[in-house]
Amino acid sequence: MIIYNVTTNIHESVHDQWMIWMQHKHIPEMLATGKFSAARLVRVLVEEEMGGVTYSTQYTTDSKETLEKYYQENAPALQAEALKLFADKMLTFRTELEVISEH
Repeated sequence: MIIYNVTTNIHESVHDQWMIWMQHKHIPEMLATGKFSAARLVRVLVEEEMGGVTYSTQYTTDSKETLEKYYQENAPALQAEALKLFADKMLTFRTELEVISEH
């Protein structure tokens, strides 16, 4: 199992708009690609020197191959929408995680 982790720092001025967009549009669209079986949105509990609020959105997928298909088929459009809406009010980085065991 692979977790596609997207960490986002969102500026306070667009925080509420971003949160609504994430929960009601973006995450459902990510799941609708059929490439992810679950999603989790969590707040990172750290005070950022640069301000803003930081979140981790974790999408679960079955394999690296499925994640690669997402990158090729869906990522450009979905990421473009986020940039169009939030541009310089959002800083994002992505991490791929492999689940070794769950207890």
